[in-house]
Amino acid sequence: MVINMEKYAWRATVKVGCIEEYKRRHNEIWPEMVEVLKKAGIKNYTIWNIGNELFGYYECEKGVKFAADYQKNSVVVEKWNKYMKDVMVMELDPVTGAQPLLTKVFELD
Repeated sequence: MVINMEKYAWRATVKVGCIEEYKRRHNEIWPEMVEVLKKAGIKNYTIWNIGNELFGYYECEKGVKFAADYQKNSVVVEKWNKYMKDVMVMELDPVTGAQPLLTKVFELD
């Protein structure tokens, strides 16, 4: 059975001189953060960088709204965002508490 997951893409910026620290923190991601992401229905999560620019992508098996709401209500996510604040600049949507969703302009299946 094929599940059609909603897709989510975001962008952010790593502060100058902090890319290696950003990568280190993700290489050592907290198990409780991974658990939150999985419970939010997030799959196939990948983050790329070029210079200090970040691009993140994931698929939401329970829908984008569910994933955003679940993360918004998570103490772990709040703690993670505070932990990452000294190495990155990330605008958060005041309604969802997540990174603003990028608008898809093309998709090839």
